[in-house]
Amino acid sequence: MQVKKVDVDLSSACELIHPQHVVLVTCVNKSGKANIITLAWCMPTSIYPPMVAISVRSRAPKRLSYEMIVETKEFVVNVPTMDIVKETLFCGRKSGRKFDKFKETGLTPLKAKIVKPPIIKECVAHLECKLRKQLITGDHTIFVGRVLTAYVNEGIFDEAYNLRKVKPIYHLGEDSFAILTSKLITPKL
Repeated sequence: MQVKKVDVDLSSACELIHPQHVVLVTCVNKSGKANIITLAWCMPTSIYPPMVAISVRSRAPKRLSYEMIVETKEFVVNVPTMDIVKETLFCGRKSGRKFDKFKETGLTPLKAKIVKPPIIKECVAHLECKLRKQLITGDHTIFVGRVLTAYVNEGIFDEAYNLRKVKPIYHLGEDSFAILTSKLITPKL
């Protein structure tokens, strides 16, 4: 049986590649004020050297996090779990210009090992990054960061997350999130 293909409005085209892994990116300005931005547009770009890319809105209104990353050239990719999904949504829906997201959510900033932006204690993994390149792509800017150090809560990661112990957040679009099943599928060729 042949399945009929239907057109999707181009404004929804990116939703076709969801769900996307959600991260909380922390950044600071030169005076040390910290902010958190929720992103589902994050990906590795290199293993050697380790690099990741994040995509942040850069057209009006520019995100506060965009301005902070451009100013200090550092950011931390923090991996939240479903335990803090409400706080994760708050950080994606509220502006750091109007809210202190750490104070409002109760998330705990901790000193990072190398960079100035803090890590988020309640997150399970952290990648401290130094900005290497940026590329404007329409209404977003891709920031490519060199991973200077990476660490994870003990006992949940051994080359992959133990999905029985940790539930990373996946964004489906709008305010909808999902988790992966702990059943692993390894096809045989």
